[in-house]
Amino acid sequence: MGTFVVNIIGCFLIGIFSSYFLKADNYLKFLLITGFCGGFTTFSTFSAENISLWESGNYFILAGYILLSIVAGFGAVYLGLNLSRN
Repeated sequence: MGTFVVNIIGCFLIGIFSSYFLKADNYLKFLLITGFCGGFTTFSTFSAENISLWESGNYFILAGYILLSIVAGFGAVYLGLNLSRN
């Protein structure tokens, strides 16, 4: 659950930062989007958790975790983009 929450928060922050940097293009975008958000989110942990679920035969939970992570991640980026545009 912790990995999921951190990844969704990171997606939301990427949405906010991306919205800002569409208007003001500068080098800070690399620090905040790639550096901070890239270090904050945990794709490697997400992948390891998925392998663990696969190996333990929890295929239904695995599919749900992957699907929910992708859908919620897109939704969080979209929400971040739209909230910071207004």
